[in-house]
Amino acid sequence: MSVTINFSKNTSAPWQSNANMLKSTREKIQRQEERDGKIAFFETQKQNLKNQKADTIEEIAKKLEKFHTYEDEIAAAKQEYNSSQMFHILDEAEERGEQMAKAAEKYKPKTEEEQKKEAQGEAAGTDGKTDDKGVLSEIMDDMSESIDAQEGNLETTGQLSEAELQQKLSDEELQKKQQRYQPFDVRA
Repeated sequence: MSVTINFSKNTSAPWQSNANMLKSTREKIQRQEERDGKIAFFETQKQNLKNQKADTIEEIAKKLEKFHTYEDEIAAAKQEYNSSQMFHILDEAEERGEQMAKAAEKYKPKTEEEQKKEAQGEAAGTDGKTDDKGVLSEIMDDMSESIDAQEGNLETTGQLSEAELQQKLSDEELQKKQQRYQPFDVRA
């Protein structure tokens, strides 16, 4: 007769939220909890055997058989965990190797072409990885817009007659003088 019991704990453990922990390490901790749950279950079953009364030889034989079965289950749970640990070590080594390969890729020497592109990006004020305009390009665009606006102002100013121009200049000078001196009441 074979009985399957799920011993896994579906509770949220602190190690499950740690994003920096390796996947294999999280699985190892999960296997440890599962093993501990199985062992605790069978230890409890052994303790319950002590409370059972056995009056006949057949009852004592059944009780002894259950005791040995529980002992075998505990040993099997420990052996299962130990064999899974061997695979865990291999998985962990593989994960660490992948992490090291990614880190080595980041610090790999760049080709001349990549170095030139990066230098151009730095000079233009971009990171060189995106197609966004850099700071320098934006400044040049702003300057060309302001030059265009000034040229438009010059054209309209050239169309004004000299009398209108004199009138405009005298109005501006008057406004400047008024802005310079404004009496105020200090008693207020």
